[in-house]
Amino acid sequence: MPTEHGRRRRGLYLITPECDDTPRLLELVRKVLEARPALLQYRSKLTDDSVRHEQALALAGLCREAGVALIVNDSVELALAVGADGVHLGRDDGDLGSARARLGDDRIIGVSCYDEWTRARLAAEAGADYVAFGAVFGSATKPDAVHAPLSLVARAARALDVPVAAIGGITLDNVGVVRAAGADLLCVISDVFTAADPAQRAGEFVRVLGDT
Repeated sequence: MPTEHGRRRRGLYLITPECDDTPRLLELVRKVLEARPALLQYRSKLTDDSVRHEQALALAGLCREAGVALIVNDSVELALAVGADGVHLGRDDGDLGSARARLGDDRIIGVSCYDEWTRARLAAEAGADYVAFGAVFGSATKPDAVHAPLSLVARAARALDVPVAAIGGITLDNVGVVRAAGADLLCVISDVFTAADPAQRAGEFVRVLGDT
């Protein structure tokens, strides 16, 4: 079963953009954390492990100060190394049971389920704290991602006893229909971090989600 830590999560789930400029990344994140999103995920495909560690460690500090849980994408090792609040596992990121054994019951584990109902059901049964479907819309971050219909989000919201996250192309213009489908966590990268004022944009998302 999901931990209580994971069960309470609902709202804006921000995911960091790719950025090898650490000071710029930290400044962007510092600003958006003022909006108090539900979660922040550090997602980076940088090949330099030392830079990824530096960025994740600094983000962990910022998130602690802001009272926002930090999730590390892909890597249980990095999450443990920087004292993150949890990890997000994709298809190739290892077994959920092994991750839980290493992270303990108090940390959050989310699982990417793409457009696969069975994967989501099994993840929920195995103790995931949330399951994520996407891309629900066309995504600039992952233009080749599979499409996960909102009907799948709705099915999971009805049938699974864990929070449901939706990702992919979510903007202020379509956030209402995603929440109406039953998504608890709405994952956003581009519509916040490429905005003229990311902090203001994040705040708008938080206000809209608080009203839906």
